[in-house]
Amino acid sequence: MSQPQLADSDGDTGRAAAARDGDTDRAAAARDRAVEFLRGLQDPEGWWKGELATNVTMDAEDLLLREFLGIGSPQVLEEASRWIRSQQRADGTWATFEGGPADLSTTVEAWVALRLAGDDPAEPHMVSAAQFVRRAGGVENSRVFTRIWLSLFGLWSWDEVPSLPPELIYLPKWFPLNIYDWGCWARQTVVPLTIVSTIRPVHPVSFGIRELHAGSGGARKGGFLPDISISGIFRQIDRGLHLYSRVPVHPMRGIALRQCAEWIVARQEADGGWGGIQPPWVYSLIALKLMGYPLDHPVMRAGIDGLDGFTIRESTPQGTVRRLEACQSPVWDTALALYGLLEADLDTDDPMIVRSTDWLLTQQIDAPGDWCVRRPDVPSGGWAFEFANINYPDTDDTAIVVLALQRLGFRPDCKEAVDRAVEWVIGMQSRDGGWGAFDADNTRALATKLPFCDFGAVIDPPSADVTAHVVEMLAAVGLAKDVSCRRGVDWLLRHQEPDGSWFGRWGANHVYGTGAVLPALTASGMAPDAEPIRRAVRWLVEHQNSDGGWGEDLRSYRDPRWIGVGASTASQTSWALLALLAAREDGPAVQNGIRWLIEQQRDDGGWDEDLFTGTGFPGDFYINYHLYRQVFPIWAFNRYLERMQS
Repeated sequence: MSQPQLADSDGDTGRAAAARDGDTDRAAAARDRAVEFLRGLQDPEGWWKGELATNVTMDAEDLLLREFLGIGSPQVLEEASRWIRSQQRADGTWATFEGGPADLSTTVEAWVALRLAGDDPAEPHMVSAAQFVRRAGGVENSRVFTRIWLSLFGLWSWDEVPSLPPELIYLPKWFPLNIYDWGCWARQTVVPLTIVSTIRPVHPVSFGIRELHAGSGGARKGGFLPDISISGIFRQIDRGLHLYSRVPVHPMRGIALRQCAEWIVARQEADGGWGGIQPPWVYSLIALKLMGYPLDHPVMRAGIDGLDGFTIRESTPQGTVRRLEACQSPVWDTALALYGLLEADLDTDDPMIVRSTDWLLTQQIDAPGDWCVRRPDVPSGGWAFEFANINYPDTDDTAIVVLALQRLGFRPDCKEAVDRAVEWVIGMQSRDGGWGAFDADNTRALATKLPFCDFGAVIDPPSADVTAHVVEMLAAVGLAKDVSCRRGVDWLLRHQEPDGSWFGRWGANHVYGTGAVLPALTASGMAPDAEPIRRAVRWLVEHQNSDGGWGEDLRSYRDPRWIGVGASTASQTSWALLALLAAREDGPAVQNGIRWLIEQQRDDGGWDEDLFTGTGFPGDFYINYHLYRQVFPIWAFNRYLERMQS
């Protein structure tokens, strides 16, 4: 049942309708200002790219990488350490997202990077950070990745880091724990780390970390699980691997190391990186150096130089700061922007539209990638997230690109690109009917039990947000009744949460998942009064903030009390509105949400959003997409104006 028509305290629906008409005019004006603001952000080549803000581990690890490779410079050290200091909170800690709780491993890495920069451990900001680390269990309780970095510099024992044997590269694709059982981001990280954990290098530094020890010895994070559990068995295997590493002769190990190095080199991208993301990039450089690649080798030179393209430098009152993006999102940002602009009824021959369309068409991937391991007979045709990542196109980016391009189907090159992309995406459907982001059927959870896996998602199973985007895309190209689309809808219905929402894998969190699913379900032909949709609508209305907006704190990934709860943001308010409008809602919840967006818009047409609403790894790593706050309100205004005119 639809919500009641907005009325004043006297129930005067006529005056309410007049107020709504006023909101429609204001929404149209706000949308037009936002479009012009977005116009000013477009690159001359046609793409958009907002900054991807993460946390200071990117900058700390960049400094440690440069120290290990011997390529550090006083300027980089000064500018990056200035940025790290600027992000420290009043209690001496660092967090993984704006307003989030203090994070032990992030604080450890920041402290070590600042020691590398010359900060005295007796300085107040260093003392307060160290005090927090000790209270939180000390460096002994930090995550595996942090202890790997410490081991590289002799600040932690390699014996207290889980072993990753390079012989993993030999395992056939059907065998448990073969490298293709890992999600693509984890796979590209694990392979170089097998080299690092085998060679176990130490690059000594002139300081120690006794200030960070809590005195609990070498206990690993989370304690020791009973050996009868799967995790306990893997711990026993890990101990065996450590013993094996001490054996003087390993007949197959040298060959395995070389094969791992060849695997890494074969996946280097045109920009010098690996997968367009920080973790495999830095570990690949370290691994190849350990395998004897000199710094002037073309592979190493390209990798090091490529990091400059991920660097942001800006002037502040305290001096120039330098920070590193964990990833870049030009294809994703451009597709989101183009789709919003086309829905805003801009002329298709508008230069902004033409440039972005032409650029996106150049980014379609026609080469094979790791996804072929599970789908060898599916022809290529997807898009990736980054400027350069031909090995790993993803179904989520491809779905949004197709949603945009299909609105320009009169262009033969667009139609051809869409047809290829749709065939690829259908071929990437998992057996259960859903879609993961990068691989099909990447669902074997055994890898998550390894001692190494105490941080971040390591597999890529289907998710509600990705599956919803694909379903909406298939419906848009006329395949709503196709068996692939129907199986996707069935998957979404099976995965609705008991409270009526959907979990959001790549965005925060249930607001994002629900904001993606409802437009997909209605596009696929489900009636707005269907029970799954009504349950989701009730959930959204119940979680609307008193100011009219929506927000969900990233702590909801670990603490259910935060589900649907958080300060209002422009992106999350837009996602909620997209869901409600897809369900044919036009009552108080929608009107108040639209008013919130209008009232929060800046004079220049943009919005501010300090809070993080993007997700890298649920529970562990988060992203502030700077373009989300600019693009998704345009989508919401478009759908609202369409609804009011229907």
